[in-house]
Amino acid sequence: MKLLAKDIKNNVLKSMESILDEEREALIAANKKDLDAFDSSDRAMYDRLVVNQAKVDGMIQAVKEVREQDDPVGKLKSSRELDNGLKILNRTAPFGTIMIIYESRPDVTIEAAVLAFKANNKILLKGGKEAWNSNKKLEEFWHKALKENGLEPEAWIQLLQMNRQETREFLKNPPEKLDLIVPRGGERLIQFVKDYAKCAVLVSGRGNNFLYVHKNADWDKAMQVIINAKTHKISACNALDKVLFDRNIPGYEAKVKELAAELKKNSVELLADEEIRNILPDAAPIEAESVWHEEFLALKALIGAVDNVEEAISRINTYSGGHSACIITEDNDTARAFMEQVDSAAVYQNASTRFTDGGQMGVGAELAISTDKLHHRGPLGLEQLVTNKYYVFGDGQVRV
Repeated sequence: MKLLAKDIKNNVLKSMESILDEEREALIAANKKDLDAFDSSDRAMYDRLVVNQAKVDGMIQAVKEVREQDDPVGKLKSSRELDNGLKILNRTAPFGTIMIIYESRPDVTIEAAVLAFKANNKILLKGGKEAWNSNKKLEEFWHKALKENGLEPEAWIQLLQMNRQETREFLKNPPEKLDLIVPRGGERLIQFVKDYAKCAVLVSGRGNNFLYVHKNADWDKAMQVIINAKTHKISACNALDKVLFDRNIPGYEAKVKELAAELKKNSVELLADEEIRNILPDAAPIEAESVWHEEFLALKALIGAVDNVEEAISRINTYSGGHSACIITEDNDTARAFMEQVDSAAVYQNASTRFTDGGQMGVGAELAISTDKLHHRGPLGLEQLVTNKYYVFGDGQVRV
């Protein structure tokens, strides 16, 4: 891709902010077509699909925040001069062409595109059919912003409309060079992309987030964090799914009952392991081990019992999606051990998993939450959408 000057990129983003503001009613009208055609009984997906005035404000803010960040391209990572006189610089560089495959959320069409463009990448957007009208309108806005600044629209941002078979063929035989693919969705989507893609795949994995209530937990903090993490936004990948109770916590049975009562007040369906069901007989049983692996994306939570922090760590590392995990404890040494040994992108002490988000973590807009370890784990912001390149300067040196 041609390297664009920082001012040109920022001017495109300024134009996009204005267009989003001026055309917000047209976007909301396009979104209404998507909503009218969608089965609203799938609450998590429906919530992700909605575009309202607040969502448009959020889109404008996301573009503005990225515009105000430093340009990530061409930053010096290291510099050294060798004994033979070679001078070697390592600088950040664009990936090239990035493809993102995602469902439902039109705001991803904003965040993915603004991040990719500011990092000087082309972005191919493969949104779900349920958001086609919304995404098509947003693509029109992007193309208008690019044209206003003298750039060829489809050279930078392109919305793809393909069914599953067409997507498979695209991944197997892409019509242009793809440098990175980000599947943002469930296990089936991720596996589908891994099976057919010919380039690097960066996984934005499922949630299935765990919280462990340690024996030295502050109970008021535990209740507050659990209710927020579970009920604040059930459609988010950083929502809580599983709660592990330490059997040695003072007032164990009473605390289990208190938490269950509070969750039920919030309309949360409860599942429980055999021991917890002795305390909560109305909780549904765990019908299969696969339930421990499941990301609920619903008002649903599983409560289980463990004997100590080691058992909690083992349970989490066996079943979680590697997204976010939390320990509630006043014992900082135990918290440190938990946070070091749990294999998740974000680990918490005494705070809601809902903070695993680019904006909340100070990264700004995010392409996804990566659960991979290469090349980055956690929120994929502007700084993570570049790779690197070595610049080697010599004066006729040859290797002997």
